[in-house]
Amino acid sequence: MSTRKMNYNKLWKLLIDKGMYRKDLKRLSGVSTTVLAKMSKGENVTTEVLLKICNALDCNITDIVDTVVVEENETGKLPLNSVSNPQEDYLNG
Repeated sequence: MSTRKMNYNKLWKLLIDKGMYRKDLKRLSGVSTTVLAKMSKGENVTTEVLLKICNALDCNITDIVDTVVVEENETGKLPLNSVSNPQEDYLNG
């Protein structure tokens, strides 16, 4: 069985393209470190958070978030590494 999960890789790539770090996004948007940590894990955040980020980066929601299909394993749980974030090291700068 499969399910959909949030994927913020577009956001991390946009930050790289703009030469920004997460701390810059935090300062510009007013979102907390906790929220950014949730996003780095592909967890859900509120639309209010997404709009704050869009306003800070002058972009649309579709520029920062996508959904991906993730297959569940036999126990019905999502694998821990179901969505990877290749830009993780760079963005924590």
